[in-house]
Amino acid sequence: MLDKQKKTKLIKKFQTHEGDTGSSEVQIAILSAEIDELAEHLKVNPKDHSSRRGLLKKVGERRRLLRFLKKEDLKSHENLIKKLKLKQVKSLDKPQELVLDDEDNIEEDDKDKE
Repeated sequence: MLDKQKKTKLIKKFQTHEGDTGSSEVQIAILSAEIDELAEHLKVNPKDHSSRRGLLKKVGERRRLLRFLKKEDLKSHENLIKKLKLKQVKSLDKPQELVLDDEDNIEEDDKDKE
């Protein structure tokens, strides 16, 4: 659990406007701090499975919020990733099939074109 002072500092650092306590940026920052604390706790207490489950839930929630923020405001998403020093997930696009034509040249063929 984050103490009140740490949470207040995070809110002031990542708020988008005065009085902002619930924007995606603030929620992601708070979740990141909680994830860091839980990760440290689990290094000391590796058999604490209930805390591990809580950690996984927080990671999933942060992932959903990051995906939402990326869809809504890409510039804000990129700034937040840099500030929090998070790894950026590579998006998985549909793989394209390579097709050889009559002259043995390689063409990229999407399934949508068929």
